[in-house]
Amino acid sequence: MRQRRMGTSGLSVSRLALGTMTWGRTTDVEGARDQLRMFLDAGGNFVDTAHGYSDGASEEIIGRLLDDGVDREDVVICTKSGISRRSGQRVVDTSRHSLLRQLDTSLERLGTDHVDLWLVHTWSDESPLAETLSALEWAVATGRARYVGVSNFSGWQSARAFSLLEQSRVPLVANEVEYSLVHRHPEPDLLDAAQALGFGILPWSPLGRGVLTGKYRHGVPADSRAASRDFPRFTARYLDDRSTAVVEALAIAARGLEVSAAEVALAWVRDRPGVVSPVVGARTTAQLRTSLASEDLELPAELVAALDEVSD
Repeated sequence: MRQRRMGTSGLSVSRLALGTMTWGRTTDVEGARDQLRMFLDAGGNFVDTAHGYSDGASEEIIGRLLDDGVDREDVVICTKSGISRRSGQRVVDTSRHSLLRQLDTSLERLGTDHVDLWLVHTWSDESPLAETLSALEWAVATGRARYVGVSNFSGWQSARAFSLLEQSRVPLVANEVEYSLVHRHPEPDLLDAAQALGFGILPWSPLGRGVLTGKYRHGVPADSRAASRDFPRFTARYLDDRSTAVVEALAIAARGLEVSAAEVALAWVRDRPGVVSPVVGARTTAQLRTSLASEDLELPAELVAALDEVSD
């Protein structure tokens, strides 16, 4: 698998990242081990997790795998802080105190003294941005994080964070946001900011929360996220007429190229301006194998233009 620089930084990562949001929930340790081994064997090195994923079980599983034959130097670990669950409720806290506490907890779970990339998981109006960013500065200064960035920040929010961090000579190198053929909200402001300022875009849910695989074309499969008790509303927003039109266009393109719809969707978002590495999650190794196959696919310009038009 080819690698890309994270924006204009010196950090190189595979141009697909392995997402682990469901590890510890719908993916057990053995399933996670199989996925990680397949990903590394394919040349991938970039693994994405977060303090709040599966109430910490995702990070704990990664830590177990790193302690069981996976070389830490072979893996670029990205984790995020700022979102957790308390009494079953989602809690957002991007204060310096909370971020640093969560980072230390993440490092303990992962069994490592540093993460390669640490992101503020979301924007919050409840904490001053300067205070939030001071936690990133401290993490870099103490060696707990090699690089830092943000997640789910808009274009102007990213630019403001970049400017404040720049004053401390700590580069903001990444912004992880939802981006796919059925969710093009990062265009144009965020993508323009990324290219102008030199940070990389990491699309999460690049397959439109599973819709762009085509699995929902004829109903809701019983084993899908849309039918899951864990993610009851995760996919529902994209089960509409507009998304249906995009999926049908993908299906036609995939037949013509003799590949899967998922491969076409991943190749489209992977090669958007400013994008470094889409984050792909998988429930099974078969699903992951399909995502990895997109590495060899280069879309014709005419097809990209057609997909742009139908999804605009």
